[in-house]
Amino acid sequence: MPRQATNSPHLATPVGPFSHAVDAGQLVFLSGQVAQDPVTGKLPAGAVRQQTQQIFVNIGLLLKDLGLTLDQVVKVNVYLTSMSNFAEMNAVYGEHFGQPYPARTTVAVSELPLGAMVEMEMVVKRG
Repeated sequence: MPRQATNSPHLATPVGPFSHAVDAGQLVFLSGQVAQDPVTGKLPAGAVRQQTQQIFVNIGLLLKDLGLTLDQVVKVNVYLTSMSNFAEMNAVYGEHFGQPYPARTTVAVSELPLGAMVEMEMVVKRG
């Protein structure tokens, strides 16, 4: 079965050769999202809190395009350029997910696209 890819008209164009999401039947894989403003293409002013909030706005738009919600997210990978930003990211994250929480991995990386401080990718289950 060929990949069924989606690029949302509500998000900034991907900065590389990838799709915003790929549908694999029961699972939908969302590519990593940084806090790129859908209109300007720029990162929001501020720290990790503002970037994490913008990521959830972007993911909400993408999920809506796909007919899905955050309640269907089963796995999240979070990438931070510094683990000193973990608590700030985690506070915003906790505002968007309730119990039972998705599985999650959080790792520190040396750099992210566009100079972002945080990036998130998700796996969503249909039904």
